[in-house]
Amino acid sequence: MNPDDAEVVRLVVHARSGVTIDPHKTYSIESHLAPIARRDGYAGIDELVAAMRTRRDEALMWAVTEALIQGETSFFRDRRPFDLFRDDMLPALAASRGAQPIRIWSAACSTGQEAYSLCMAIDEMAGTLRNPKIDLFATDLSERRLEKAQSGVYSQFEVQRGLPIRKLVSYFEKADEHWRISSRIREMVRWRRVNLLADLRPLGQFDVIFCRYVLCTLDPTLRGRVVEQLARGLAEDGWLVLGQGETAEGLTELLQPVPGWAGAYRRDPSRRVAA
Repeated sequence: MNPDDAEVVRLVVHARSGVTIDPHKTYSIESHLAPIARRDGYAGIDELVAAMRTRRDEALMWAVTEALIQGETSFFRDRRPFDLFRDDMLPALAASRGAQPIRIWSAACSTGQEAYSLCMAIDEMAGTLRNPKIDLFATDLSERRLEKAQSGVYSQFEVQRGLPIRKLVSYFEKADEHWRISSRIREMVRWRRVNLLADLRPLGQFDVIFCRYVLCTLDPTLRGRVVEQLARGLAEDGWLVLGQGETAEGLTELLQPVPGWAGAYRRDPSRRVAA
């Protein structure tokens, strides 16, 4: 891949997702785009890029974008945020919400492991919560990853990454060489394609937002825009959970870190959100 073609790909991905890819990593770009070229009948990647230049085919550009944005995930990734969600966030919200549902958002959910991890944590607490009404919403930019998430089918390798054997036995069933999560757990999630760079106000407010390992992939100039929107979509007593090493500090005045909880933020009570 020549430098001009790599730059075209970089600009396409950045404009649609805010994700910054390294145009010098041509081997990685080519390995991700080769399946698209074969699927769509292009003679090679150079012909695919030429089509993006001349035809301005949005479907093709989105296919390229989805192929190149990261989707790394696993069940109960880093473990501690899910323990805090189960042991601290859920009981506190259940005690304060009364008859109102608890709204939870797994943003940039990739292939669904994070959302299903939250579901399993909710299910484990179902008998002890005063408020059993929970609305769990999971979104991603990639339609392909959302399709996999909705199927609830995972390989042996995928279930071995972070999923305790007890939970595998309790919540999954064998499906040939794969594992399928139970329909009861799948039905707990509402899935939707959402671009975090878009206007997020129509989604409403959430009590807990997991948005992990997203900021680190974005152009630094766009991180504040995303965090500000997430903060404005957070209930006054809600929680925002980022990935390890990610921070909201310096990106918005609406949030403050939770002491002792790395990556967790709450609304700053001294800051009001403008209507």
